[in-house]
Amino acid sequence: MTTVTYNVPAIHCGHCIHTIETEVGELQGIQSVKADETTKKVEITFDTPASEQTIKALLAEINYPAEGLITL
Repeated sequence: MTTVTYNVPAIHCGHCIHTIETEVGELQGIQSVKADETTKKVEITFDTPASEQTIKALLAEINYPAEGLITL
């Protein structure tokens, strides 16, 4: 299992959070999605068949492109 955190500057409201959490949560292999309107970060825990590439592609497709992977 892998956890990644992305900076997603397009997050502006609760609707953005709901859209991201719903859409990403529907990908196979996604365990959890936590988006934060204040920090504009999205933390995603996943396992195969999901991958960083598929997650980033979906975020871009729904108009919330990830602008960077945040390493802690």
